[in-house]
Amino acid sequence: MNDRLDAVNAAADAVRVRDLEVAGEQGPLKARLYATGQKGKRDTLVVFFPPGGFVADTLDDSDGFLRHLAGVSHTPVVLASSYTLATVRPFPAAVEDAHAVLLWAKKNKATLGWNGKHLLVAGIEAGANLAAVCALMSRDRGAPTLAGQILIMPMLDPGLSTCSMREMPNCPDQEKLADGCAAAYRGYLPNAADRTHPYASPLQSSRLKNLPPALILSAEDDPLRDEAEAYGAKLASFGVQATVRRLLPAPQADERNECACERPALVEISDFIARLEGQGALQA
Repeated sequence: MNDRLDAVNAAADAVRVRDLEVAGEQGPLKARLYATGQKGKRDTLVVFFPPGGFVADTLDDSDGFLRHLAGVSHTPVVLASSYTLATVRPFPAAVEDAHAVLLWAKKNKATLGWNGKHLLVAGIEAGANLAAVCALMSRDRGAPTLAGQILIMPMLDPGLSTCSMREMPNCPDQEKLADGCAAAYRGYLPNAADRTHPYASPLQSSRLKNLPPALILSAEDDPLRDEAEAYGAKLASFGVQATVRRLLPAPQADERNECACERPALVEISDFIARLEGQGALQA
């Protein structure tokens, strides 16, 4: 495991980064393209949405994780995009932006150095909520076809009703995260009726068939872990291929992006994409 992580760290140092502007539903959005120095157009593109509780722009904070993600051998191109924050416009603005970014990526393959073959969506925390909902929207709207979804410590339950969220150990950091989740949903979903909408709460959806394979990563010290694992189980009950992993806590990790980067999450992501390729599942 350590050898593989060392290889990813080395590859991250060689990643090239380019600032872009992409088209969201609400207007232009700040984005960033991460790619290795490999020649020619790549087969696989991962579109990533950062955390921030729907209310904070954390694209810059995600840079370290995204460099590592682009360094994974099976993920040669990563497009990270911002989205309309709830402080500007609440639900469904952010997720409409996220889906629009996927459509933009399909139309602008040459700009991204991507041949259009394989498209995955990914995110951390609130960004993982948007990624999961994008899978629902893409199915419902018929485009674009997604090969997979990667949900890291996802926020999927606006009701904050799981045991891991309600019965936390006496830990100030976890209490801070739980309070932050509650505040995030208050900002993103000011209309209480929206809190059960499947495009806001994927865990509440009763229509989960025909979704792309999912990799769902939680962590032992994460109050969001129960909803992540419940969503994986629910996907599987609808016949969706779902790989769920609960990872060990990362020592001395202060940021959500740092947690995702330091843990063996990158190895899990690489293996997930490799399995999709091996199964011929990457058919966008």
